[in-house]
Amino acid sequence: MAFSKNFNTQFVAKYGPWALVTGASSGIGEALSTHLAIIGMNVVLSGRNKEKLWSLSDALEEEHGIITEVVVADIASTPEVYKVVEEVKHIPIGLFIASAGFGTSGHFKDTNLEKEMGMLKVNSLALMMMTHYFARKFAEQKRGGIILMSSIVGFQGVPNAAHYSATKAYVQSLGEGLYHELKPFGVDVLAAAPGPVRSGFGQVADLKMDNALKPDDVASAILKALGKKHTVFPGLLTKILVSGLRTVPRWGKIHIMSKVMGGMTKHQKTYA
Repeated sequence: MAFSKNFNTQFVAKYGPWALVTGASSGIGEALSTHLAIIGMNVVLSGRNKEKLWSLSDALEEEHGIITEVVVADIASTPEVYKVVEEVKHIPIGLFIASAGFGTSGHFKDTNLEKEMGMLKVNSLALMMMTHYFARKFAEQKRGGIILMSSIVGFQGVPNAAHYSATKAYVQSLGEGLYHELKPFGVDVLAAAPGPVRSGFGQVADLKMDNALKPDDVASAILKALGKKHTVFPGLLTKILVSGLRTVPRWGKIHIMSKVMGGMTKHQKTYA
């Protein structure tokens, strides 16, 4: 979806000239990076897949005439988080988008502990560390924007994705709190909570997602919401799901989400 010329000008004036996007090599991170390039912002692309990052870098520079930088890092490793921060210190970044993340599914007791620890580090620890750095930086310069990728599963416990939903609850709560803390300093914070999105996430989490949003469906809505609210539910499917759950008590939401996630994971092997 194209933005208006006026929107582009105002967005770059407020958050430009550079943005940092983690998880930029695929999914929502790639879509957000592309939309930022359309707007006219230069983008630091960070992720694990070196080939995809450089391919995206070349495409964005050629098609949109912007400048990109590539930082290859696996932020499940704390030293790699510090590496990203160190490599972007010389760049005048005004927008930080924490899009890196992945999920697990199935019964928590049956999952691989190392994978669960890796998810916690990427979805929560690395996100917190980088958000802390940019919160200080942006507050000092009295301008900036932070977008954190939450999820509609972060608003209640979700059986068959208990730990993943817990990591997103952390992100959602952090985003809501920082929205108010940083607003007096001229810094906008947004928690983006989409529903199911068709990206690499489903494959990693071993989920069958027959009805899901496309990354482009949510990217433009996320950028348009920055500075206007603390949480956005991007995409029509997300809005339908949220609307349907709005008046349901928390125990009911857990039951419904259990049925939804159960349908997505019924192909998985079960354990006694």
